[in-house]
Amino acid sequence: MSKVLIVVDVQEDFVTGALGSDQAQKITPNVIEKINNYRSNKNSIIFTRDTHNDDYMNTQEGQYLPVPHCLIGTGGWDIYDGLEDKMDIKIDKSTFGYLGWNDNDCTDSLLMSADEIEICGLCTGICVVSNALILKAMYPETKITVDASCCACVSEESHLAALTVLRCCQVNIINDEQ
Repeated sequence: MSKVLIVVDVQEDFVTGALGSDQAQKITPNVIEKINNYRSNKNSIIFTRDTHNDDYMNTQEGQYLPVPHCLIGTGGWDIYDGLEDKMDIKIDKSTFGYLGWNDNDCTDSLLMSADEIEICGLCTGICVVSNALILKAMYPETKITVDASCCACVSEESHLAALTVLRCCQVNIINDEQ
């Protein structure tokens, strides 16, 4: 069975930096364990990086969330310490959801041949839900799974709301403590 893990935006700024949270720090050991499991089983891992430029505050997102974060080339933009390996695929995205999953021959062939795409990361109610729904629309017959124990959001309520939306859209949710 071919599986691909997509780790969404587990970056320094979302764990301990500008937008860091206790919730993000709490799930990080779970994410590390999941990544190690995928590596030991020789499954592919794709990391997304929220990526902004110096003009972030002039963007629509910057107007709604006036906290500069994940500025390209800064320490806050980096994948959280110790998670990535040189063999992993990294995708930079400038907004919540990445629309180029099938534009890259490498990621498209991986995702098209996968029996399951598993997603974890930050923030459940923004980038995780956006990417999960995009992937479900692009690969409707592929099992899409979100591991709730490896995701966090700005609040527990928004995390749970996102899981509800995902369930409604036929995304498999695992390790949900509800």
